[in-house]
Amino acid sequence: MILVAAIGVLAAVLLIAGFEMFMVLGIPALAIKAGFFASLPDLILPQRMTAGINQTLLLAIPFFLLAAQLMGQGQIATRLTDVVRALVGHLRGGIGYTTIGGAMGFGSVSGSAPATVAALGKILYPELRRVGFRDRFALGLIVSSAETALLIPPSITLIVYGWITGTSIAALFAAGLGVGVILGLACAVLTMIEARRSGVSGDPRARLAEIGSTFRRAGWALGMPVLILGGIYSGLFTPTEAAVMSVVYAIFVEMVIYRSLDLKTLAKVAEQAIIQNAVIFLLLAIGTALSFFITLAQIPATLIGFLDEMQVGPVVFLMIVNVAFIIAGMFIDPNSIQLMLVPALYPVAMHLGLDPVHFGMIVAVNIALGMVTPPFGLDLFVASSTLQKPVTEIIAGVWPFLVVNLVVLLLITYVPGLSTLIPDLLL
Repeated sequence: MILVAAIGVLAAVLLIAGFEMFMVLGIPALAIKAGFFASLPDLILPQRMTAGINQTLLLAIPFFLLAAQLMGQGQIATRLTDVVRALVGHLRGGIGYTTIGGAMGFGSVSGSAPATVAALGKILYPELRRVGFRDRFALGLIVSSAETALLIPPSITLIVYGWITGTSIAALFAAGLGVGVILGLACAVLTMIEARRSGVSGDPRARLAEIGSTFRRAGWALGMPVLILGGIYSGLFTPTEAAVMSVVYAIFVEMVIYRSLDLKTLAKVAEQAIIQNAVIFLLLAIGTALSFFITLAQIPATLIGFLDEMQVGPVVFLMIVNVAFIIAGMFIDPNSIQLMLVPALYPVAMHLGLDPVHFGMIVAVNIALGMVTPPFGLDLFVASSTLQKPVTEIIAGVWPFLVVNLVVLLLITYVPGLSTLIPDLLL
């Protein structure tokens, strides 16, 4: 009783102090150990936490995050957006398509949805309002289109999934490219409907010379996704090496070519990236300990036995998976959800004969959905801080996109070929 009370008090203190991750992941890990494995030495907790994150693959996360911060502070993000606008800006509601394409382009070099919201929000929100998009729709579009950054490679979410399950990162990246495009097209359909309803027009059609000039200005920026994706799929780089190269390339382009960053700004950006990475790796370390106890308690085996007894097939199982992720996404940080649920559900999915890449896409789309799901979606608060808008307004604008997300989730869940087509072609 004393231990239970102590754990409860600790959870309350950590929650008030802002350390929700300890409550969501750390407290369950401590509770499982105290209740079922009390004979194990306490030293096993720090041992599992440090051993779990002591993997070269995870080095890709801090480097991709630093590259995202550099591009957001510099000009790469703006110039990538300019290219998209030159190509589609003349269409009705073209700035809406530019927002989606810009998010996909920035996602292809950052892998972070919050970074995409922060980098593109200030650039595109005034333009969306200027051409006549409703305020709520503009806010919802910025937040929701940033979800593609969690799917289009390099995706930090897919790196974490590959780390947990041992699935090929290259195959996950290939699948994420297709799924990210599908989500982007779905958002574009909603944008087209809204543009016609609001009477939004497009920019004057850019002449070939103007398009050529925009591409030349963005040449170095366009080199970033070529470097990352080309390096990975040609076999020249591993994902971790590609992440390192993205930082070197971003520093060179922003400081030497564009001269948009100085040493003082570089130090500030590095400090912000260090803080972000400290939080993420602490989360991963605690999640590793929880996953260890989940496996030790044979929870996956128990789930498999229960589903076999109930004769539950893949269709019903995947429905249960989606419902669990959606409900958890309303209240818990999406990365914490992945660390909590994937170690228990992945073995069950493999037992039922599901493709690991397909299951990874289902998880990734659910994680993306959780980033914008009220009341605690992380991107909602990032947008609120970036654009100085009440969270309630952003939530009001997100609802139509949640419907679109659910439709895409159902398609990805029950049409496996949408996830596996590109990996099968490339790998």
